[in-house]
Amino acid sequence: MVNLWCRRGSTTMPRTNYVQRIISDIRAQIESGQLNPGDKLPSYRELGEKYDCSASPVRMAIRLLEASGHVE
Repeated sequence: MVNLWCRRGSTTMPRTNYVQRIISDIRAQIESGQLNPGDKLPSYRELGEKYDCSASPVRMAIRLLEASGHVE
């Protein structure tokens, strides 16, 4: 198994943790009604800033949410 890491500032976190956190938060927003069908997600850059990570884990999280049918 390959571990992918993100480094922002002085902390290092496995990239999969960023991906899981982004997926969990977006799913929670969908389930709570904060995000509705037709709403646009923030840009990769905005999500990267929010979660303090690069665009790569954001792209991976969005792709997984698309594959699971949570977003289009």
